[in-house]
Amino acid sequence: MKIGHKIKELRVMNGLTQSELADRSELTKGFISQVERDLTSPSIATLVDILQVLGTSLGDFFQEDVPEQIVFKKDDYFEKTDAEYHNKIEWIIPNAQKNEMEPIRLTLEPGGSTIPDTPHEGEEFGYVISGSITITIGKHQYRAKKGESFYYIPDKTHYITSKSGAVIIWVTSPPSF
Repeated sequence: MKIGHKIKELRVMNGLTQSELADRSELTKGFISQVERDLTSPSIATLVDILQVLGTSLGDFFQEDVPEQIVFKKDDYFEKTDAEYHNKIEWIIPNAQKNEMEPIRLTLEPGGSTIPDTPHEGEEFGYVISGSITITIGKHQYRAKKGESFYYIPDKTHYITSKSGAVIIWVTSPPSF
């Protein structure tokens, strides 16, 4: 396995010369040069010393960078239809429950609602794509229609209803679904 280029990248990222890396890892500049050009391979102990100076570990150094998915299409969505509450939830970012925020697309059929949610830590934000909704927080109700957004701290029992049907983007942090 060729590791020289990766070591050189780390060295340059850390703003070190070959001489500085050699001094800090108690090696010679010539040896570092040969390693970076893949003319020689360091022992595991020597590689650990070099990586320690470069601020990384063996595990991190050899971990492959897998590109993270940034854009999600409809085929990536996870969907759940709730017959009792007459709504459909689409998780528009798969596995979002591992994130601090969990955006979903919520479709409320006429007369539909969300499941009443108990007070919890965090915050909730939404945007009405079509239709209109009523947001109930504790004893208070708030109306929002197409093109309007909402935000609240979910410190009271809360839920969303729609008499005429609606589609909203709803983001919760931390995830609560």
